[in-house]
Amino acid sequence: MANPNSQTTISPHNQAPLCTRVYPNESELGEKLREAARAQKEWEKVDLRERIAIGRKFIEEFEKMKGDDLYLELTEQMGRPVSQVPGEIKGFLSRAQYLLSIAESSLADVSLKDTDAPGFRRYIKRVPLGIVFAIAPWNFPYLTSMNPVLPAILAGNAVLLKPSPQTPLTAERFARALVNAGVPEGVIQVLHLSPILTSYVVRHELVDFVSFTGSVVGGQAVERAAVEAPGFKGVALELGGKDPAYVRADADLDFTIAELVDGAMFNSGQSCCSIERIYVHESVYDKFVEGYVDIVKQYKLGDPTKSDTNLGPVVSIASAERIKRQVTDAVKAGAKALIPEDLFPIAQQNNAYVAPQVLVDVDHTMDVMMDETFGPVVGIQKVSSDEEAVRLMNDSPYGLTASIWTNAAENPGSEKAFLQMVDQLNTGTVFLNRCDSVDPALSWTGVKNSGRGVSLSKFGYDQLTRPKSVHMKIKTK
Repeated sequence: MANPNSQTTISPHNQAPLCTRVYPNESELGEKLREAARAQKEWEKVDLRERIAIGRKFIEEFEKMKGDDLYLELTEQMGRPVSQVPGEIKGFLSRAQYLLSIAESSLADVSLKDTDAPGFRRYIKRVPLGIVFAIAPWNFPYLTSMNPVLPAILAGNAVLLKPSPQTPLTAERFARALVNAGVPEGVIQVLHLSPILTSYVVRHELVDFVSFTGSVVGGQAVERAAVEAPGFKGVALELGGKDPAYVRADADLDFTIAELVDGAMFNSGQSCCSIERIYVHESVYDKFVEGYVDIVKQYKLGDPTKSDTNLGPVVSIASAERIKRQVTDAVKAGAKALIPEDLFPIAQQNNAYVAPQVLVDVDHTMDVMMDETFGPVVGIQKVSSDEEAVRLMNDSPYGLTASIWTNAAENPGSEKAFLQMVDQLNTGTVFLNRCDSVDPALSWTGVKNSGRGVSLSKFGYDQLTRPKSVHMKIKTK
């Protein structure tokens, strides 16, 4: 029987217990919050350039942690093939470097000198919110926690970081590197919490802002708790996706097929911006599907701790069963599964391995084309025009990213068509000839059930600060 006062991480690939963390009680949690409040008041007094220098030292400290132990540790927590973990660590550190590079300009005062009347001076300061409660997911735990944590600290806030129970060690490493670099311990604290304690922190009067990345259901719970709290605290929600791709008639098929297989299968499809549905122009549909299936059949599903595995388990047996049920329901409704399950014998009912699957003859009456799958499964649907593709891409409760694949380099008309579709698509990001990618210079945001708020770019700093206007009449005569 599970202990209600602790959490135990179960490794997806072998279902063995990995580590256990004991929850604080409400009294202990209250003291941690008060410690954060005290530390934040001192931290915001530290000059911004000194905070940035500490941020650069953090990169040096985390670099010291890189190596096989770090990579295997993440694999054992969430199941990604160990050969693919260095990519997340590289992205984590390069994202930090970019956020540091724009911190000074993003947090600088906004001068109105050019329009000040004689004898007046006006400007807008960016001031910290106070305490930011960051709730991070397990699927890309380093990358997703970077989005709110480092900008919040650079802006002068204190951060309470709650990792997923699946990946508790990632937050502990992150915080340890920050403290080793010079961030005061009260400014960055890792909290391992039950759902009840999580709601307690969200509602707490000392918490000024909540940044949540996770499921729609989880986001709804966070928002309800925030609404019930005293005052009016800010909430940012990065939630699910059902991200579509559209392959136009002039797409470079060899390039496009390989990219979209990777976009759907990487991390076993467990990314909010994974490709989960593909619309292909009828003139290239058969060739596209044939090439797509050929690549998927070559994947090696297996033990993620082995270097030659390129597709690992999903996060849990429960998740595996949900994904398989979505595929079974689609086939019962008329879809055709193109990947023989016997190619991947490790995928059994009693484990977290899921065979990759490609479905055709799909439509929007099927859950596999409407509900988030979060697994190595993709549906491919034939379309006859840009208009039909856009209509189907928008026919979703989600709106995180969408990608369009067309030969804009050789066909000016294709770039024009792409730009028209950019305006028609109801998503936070639109890609041309790429997918499942996050650029820290661009705002990361979604619409509909993909959430609200923004991280990364200058706008990510805006979300973690508030404007304070200063209006001076210097000459009174």
